[in-house]
Amino acid sequence: MPKRTRTGALAALAVATLAAGLTAAPAGAATKAPAPKFLSASQLPPHPSSDWTADKVTDGVPEEMQHCFGDALLAYDARHRTFRTDLETNAQQLNVVVGDSAKAKALATRLDKEVKRCVARTDAAPDIEADYKSYGSLPVEEGARVHGFATRASWGAMDIHLVSVGRDGGTVTVVRWGQMGDFTDAPVKAFKKTTTTAVTKLY
Repeated sequence: MPKRTRTGALAALAVATLAAGLTAAPAGAATKAPAPKFLSASQLPPHPSSDWTADKVTDGVPEEMQHCFGDALLAYDARHRTFRTDLETNAQQLNVVVGDSAKAKALATRLDKEVKRCVARTDAAPDIEADYKSYGSLPVEEGARVHGFATRASWGAMDIHLVSVGRDGGTVTVVRWGQMGDFTDAPVKAFKKTTTTAVTKLY
């Protein structure tokens, strides 16, 4: 091949290689992780007389969690799903993608503490008494912890709540369940199963 022709062919090959490098992803490049999945209605603690229904997944922190966790979640993008029955029972799941395992651990630790602080703040309010109970931790993925608290108002209203905080990698999930009643009405075993499912479904 004449020298001039060979030089032109090499130049064309170099341009083609450069163009391919600009459009093709390098080997081993990181791909975007899939969004964490949410619980389905059938995975909530069974209600004795009503089926659960699930709303669509929505951006932000649900109103039911704002009082306890609003300040702790200001710096994060969160998504949630609300569940309800035909009666007074309702639930929410909140997923927060932190993106870093160490940061997720720190957030989960803070949220666990915020549950206790929330109960203390509620108990300090006029005309309301609140009691806290720990239901321990769960050996799922990178851990989860289950809390319970009951409130009694001076006008007679009584409510029971179960809250869990769990994490897998760089994602934290919070599940809250509530209805009228006291600690004896809390489906703790079923809620622990729901929490385990919620954490397992994150990835």
